[in-house]
Amino acid sequence: MSQMVNITIDGQKIQVPSHYTLLEAARQANIDIPTLCYLKKTNEIGACRMCVVQIKGGRSLQAACVYPVSEGLEIMTNTAKVREARKVTLELILSNHDRKCLTCIRNRNCELQKMAEDLNIQDLRFEGETYQLAVDDFSPSIMRDPNKCILCRRCISVCKNVQTVSVIDAQHRGFDTIVASAFNKPMSEVPCTMCGQCIVACPVGALREKDDTDRVWDAIADDKKHVVVQTAPAVRVALGEEFGMPIGTRVTGKMVTALRKMGLDKVFDTDTAADLTIMEEGTELLKRIKEGGKLPMITSCSPGWIKFCEHNYPDLLENLSSCKSPHEMFGAILKSYYAEKEGIDPANIYVVSVMPCTAKKFEAQREELAVAGLADVDAVITTRELARMIKQTGLDFTKLPDEQFDNPFGGATGAAVIFGATGGVMEAALRTVAEILSGKAVENIEYGVVRGVEGIKEATVELPGKTIRAAVAHGLGNARKLMDKIKAGEAQYDFIEVMGCPGGCVTGGGQPIQSAKAQMDIDLRTERAKAIYDEDRSLTIRKSHENPFIKKLYEEYLGEPCGHKSHDLLHTHYKARENY
Repeated sequence: MSQMVNITIDGQKIQVPSHYTLLEAARQANIDIPTLCYLKKTNEIGACRMCVVQIKGGRSLQAACVYPVSEGLEIMTNTAKVREARKVTLELILSNHDRKCLTCIRNRNCELQKMAEDLNIQDLRFEGETYQLAVDDFSPSIMRDPNKCILCRRCISVCKNVQTVSVIDAQHRGFDTIVASAFNKPMSEVPCTMCGQCIVACPVGALREKDDTDRVWDAIADDKKHVVVQTAPAVRVALGEEFGMPIGTRVTGKMVTALRKMGLDKVFDTDTAADLTIMEEGTELLKRIKEGGKLPMITSCSPGWIKFCEHNYPDLLENLSSCKSPHEMFGAILKSYYAEKEGIDPANIYVVSVMPCTAKKFEAQREELAVAGLADVDAVITTRELARMIKQTGLDFTKLPDEQFDNPFGGATGAAVIFGATGGVMEAALRTVAEILSGKAVENIEYGVVRGVEGIKEATVELPGKTIRAAVAHGLGNARKLMDKIKAGEAQYDFIEVMGCPGGCVTGGGQPIQSAKAQMDIDLRTERAKAIYDEDRSLTIRKSHENPFIKKLYEEYLGEPCGHKSHDLLHTHYKARENY
């Protein structure tokens, strides 16, 4: 237990742990200190100077986010000197900022804008030179606008220290400083994984997802197109945040209603394809174990992880499951089985995926993910983009009635739902593999050992007649640690789940953006995942192989898991990519 110290903040005497900073101590005392560069446990560098406070007996103001508490310290957060220092600093930041707020993607959800309001900035005493730099929009996933950048370095810290991708950093000095990739190359030309964690870390609009909403609207308006939408499990537990609902609120029914009112021809659930993925992936795992195939087998659901592996661990590509990710599998089924059943030309089916992930945009345009010359998925929009489309329609989202997904692709199991949280794919696979091995129903289907937000989880799971050595990693930095252990021969596993984003899909790069201040009070990963697990427990069927539609799909069309037809439609390969 940490030693406690006594301090005084604005005349209020409190006790706090000795490892606290002044910022954390103030938060405990319900005193709000403004921050811009601060990101809890990620970027604590005291660079922006917005969090300065006055310390009794001190010669100068100190940055609260990095200044440690000590016994008897007296801190003042609201003196005239402090208020003026913060105001001047903010005005200087604004003096050369691209202040086109009304047309900015972060309008009304911008930490800089909110701070200007809170500090009562009504006019600027300084007018600096503004940047006139080109916007990098070459990536299929991420747009970078250096004219809006405030040099907080939060994106750098996430990319370098959390994800260990390190494709962006500060370049040059003084006014010429910019955040960019090596030699200012486009994001599409560097080993960026497209995970989008830089976007959710950015306090302003300097980083954003590539907007594909107009493409979707155009498809809806095209009478020749049969437009089908599918939604990932993590979307339903986060979309409500864009409409002021509490974090972790499940809005599945309202989401379906909104999509239907927007003019989509069919509204399907990607969870159905998650069940299909488990059938293929679980079978593939068992075949590798029985036939001496390449182990450990590593999940392939996360496109950010796949691209990271292609750049950094090409020697482990054979360890990746050959299964496409669920939404890509779904696209392939929609343009084959569904097209045949409905008598629709596959070329006229336009598949839209609503995903919590920006890397899915990159994934959808991979040449490896197409059948008979047709891309499995035609457009990917993020949770944020869907929210903007709903707002464009004028629908009052919070008052919409709850409707159900369309059949035959609206039925899914609890195993599919938990794909949205780290450890979910592993747990879903174990539920099915356990019953395949035993040949009978297994009652205890919750594998708590693979749940939670610990960066790397290791488990030995005793299944009937077989012990599975498993590991789960979320966040690419943790994936790197795990892969390095495997390459060094320090660990041996049969099955590994990797999710590219910390926390898994629930905190993907396309999810609603919460401020750094909000993230001091709540763990987004835990709250959104809680809603995922609650939905799992609420469902009658919780094992993928018991999904009646999946059974019918194999009986009528695919034949058997990992069979000839499913291999052609549902499996793919990956390739080594250049790294520097």
